Amino acid sequence: MDDAPQTAAAPTYFEDVAVGARRRSRSRAVSREEIRAFGRAFDPQPFHVDDEAAERTHWGGLIASGWHTAAIAMRLLVEDLIQGAGVASLGSPGVDELRWLLPVRPGDELTVETRVLDKTPSRRRPDRGTVRLEVVVRNQRDEVVLTMISLGLVRRRPAAAAAGRQPEAAT
Repeated sequence: MDDAPQTAAAPTYFEDVAVGARRRSRSRAVSREEIRAFGRAFDPQPFHVDDEAAERTHWGGLIASGWHTAAIAMRLLVEDLIQGAGVASLGSPGVDELRWLLPVRPGDELTVETRVLDKTPSRRRPDRGTVRLEVVVRNQRDEVVLTMISLGLVRRRPAAAAAGRQPEAAT
């Protein structure tokens, strides 16, 4: 697995995605200030916004919101593993599964790893297919802090999309 983001000279289409393929993002540190700012804006529980109050909780200190961790994972996924690889992405129809396994604390460095579980060409839209990814987020101690199964829409190679089109009905 590469440690650095990869860039592709040409777009990576649905046909180029290999089931079982693995990729890894760069690391990104999480600061105390951003944990508190995200918490204040989106998840204002004491253990996300107030150091002293967080010390008195079962967490024993400030932790990132799980939604903050998921947002960081999404950014690394998009910048390093989708855009960085030149994937012809059309967005995501959703997430099948999301688990927060360990808290993320100030100073933690997060890395995203992906593995392609399967891919399915669209029956209704021949210009795209769905790729199902296992996403694992690890901290600097190699502990898994978040897992999810993510769905991504990926553009098909123009020739493959044209070959998959249904003939127009005669009017």
